[in-house]
Amino acid sequence: MCGIWALFGSDECLSVQCLSAMKIAHRGPDAFRFENVNGFTNCCFGFHRLAVVDQLYGMQPIRVKKFPYLWLCYNGEIYNFKQLQKQFGFEYQTLVDGEVILHLYNRGGIEQTACMLDGVFAFILLDTANRKVFLGRDTYGVRPLFKVLSDDGFLGICSEAKGLINLKHSTTLCPKVEPFLPGHYEVLDLKPSGKVASVELVKFHSYKDEPLHVAFDTVETLPSGFDLETVKSNVRILFENAVRKRLMAHRRIGCLLSGGLDSSLVAAVLLKLMKEMNFNYPLQTFAIGMENSPDLVAARKVAAHIGSDHHEVVFNSEEGIQAIEDVIFSLETYDITTIRASIGMYLVSKYIRKKTDSVVIFSGEGSDELTQGYIYFHKAPSPEEAAEESERLLKELYLFDVLRADRTTAAHGLELRVPFLDHRFTSYYLSLPAELRIPKNGIEKYLLRQAFEDSNLLPKEILWRPKEAFSDGIASVKKSWFSILQDYIDQQVDDLLLEKAAEKYPYNPPKTKESYYYRQIFEKHYPGKSSWLPHYWMPRWVKATDPSARTLKHYKSATQE
Repeated sequence: MCGIWALFGSDECLSVQCLSAMKIAHRGPDAFRFENVNGFTNCCFGFHRLAVVDQLYGMQPIRVKKFPYLWLCYNGEIYNFKQLQKQFGFEYQTLVDGEVILHLYNRGGIEQTACMLDGVFAFILLDTANRKVFLGRDTYGVRPLFKVLSDDGFLGICSEAKGLINLKHSTTLCPKVEPFLPGHYEVLDLKPSGKVASVELVKFHSYKDEPLHVAFDTVETLPSGFDLETVKSNVRILFENAVRKRLMAHRRIGCLLSGGLDSSLVAAVLLKLMKEMNFNYPLQTFAIGMENSPDLVAARKVAAHIGSDHHEVVFNSEEGIQAIEDVIFSLETYDITTIRASIGMYLVSKYIRKKTDSVVIFSGEGSDELTQGYIYFHKAPSPEEAAEESERLLKELYLFDVLRADRTTAAHGLELRVPFLDHRFTSYYLSLPAELRIPKNGIEKYLLRQAFEDSNLLPKEILWRPKEAFSDGIASVKKSWFSILQDYIDQQVDDLLLEKAAEKYPYNPPKTKESYYYRQIFEKHYPGKSSWLPHYWMPRWVKATDPSARTLKHYKSATQE
């Protein structure tokens, strides 16, 4: 996890422009570098480093003697860099996993490069010999990337939008800052003036397709067929493999633990593998909640069962409310459910950074979208429609849960790892018949739970614990976190302001005082940038007026039994 930033064809003084790069300094607290591109006085790279792999030679932009014309700035981890080295006989100059991007590009061009990378990444690759700039982002957008491209060819790239919004440019119209699409790479021509022209934008991987790099995976070919025992075994093997490959780090590994199924499975498998691999430190797990919240109680049970070094972060409503503005600034969104869920994650990340030496943090993100974990999936009209909805959610992860997970941890210089979004694991799970993936017997993620039922990794009551939204589980059952927020905000927003909300904010107009409050803060930091959010996150197939799971009928009946 680090911060990348680059400009091509800047008309303004670079030393002034470079101040914008400091907006993402939190992403890389260990080291910092600016570098101008030889022969192009108006092009430069900026890099904020979090040293996780190869602490000695990991500064960027990465340049190696063999390819002096290639410049690489990337944020992410490439888990199969050693397998690719073995397969193609690459001679690495550093221990940096991202160096493989240079070798792959030299061997087979950008198309093969993007398809062969097993990991999470956002990169800028400059080829001065052929005057090309390439941008790329991983399948689910686990690593963030934003760009701004003006009509006259000025290009700005950054890990977060905040590093681009104050750039100066000669054209009167401020060019649009937008997220770079996950699963795509873009080819741009670099002109002698340092300006660029986009040539093509290519989708290199669809999450339903098995990725090309599976051919070089450490797990051999799996048995085919959809009988339940085979499927359960394959799910276990691939998930364990997804966790194992993410153990690549020279810094201490920790794990977020809410006590829900997803984070508990990640923590249990992680601890098992760390024991097998003789790690010389215990796994630290981290739970956050208000006094006696369901998450704290459940996480305690899991930690006791797996034997982790467990930390509890207890916060009160005042601390949560005070964090709202910082959270919205970090997130760059005004989506209601994302902000609610981010406050707890932001506060626990702050604790990890201040009080521990864990830097690489595992988490359960992506499971709800992949394995149909949201409560509203019980209302799906058919297995096929449930499968379609699962794919839609995965496609939009970079706007919601993945955005939350990245920004709340990156704000405190932590690196997040999300095994549920492993390419091979997700493509296998999505290849299963729709009927196998739906909730059963009133329980969501039924197949995932079944797959681990006989593993003794988790206590039975945790393995079969019903879904609890993260923003709800951190508060008590008596009063939800969203109710606490709404009670506070009710005093902050006048009724008249809400009545005129659609006039003031015609795009995605706020419908409640809570959404109005968040929107005001967002507009203060990012005026006129509301199009970054295409729509609010809301459950389907139910007449919901609020994104919280606790407002749904199924939740009420499940908790009252």
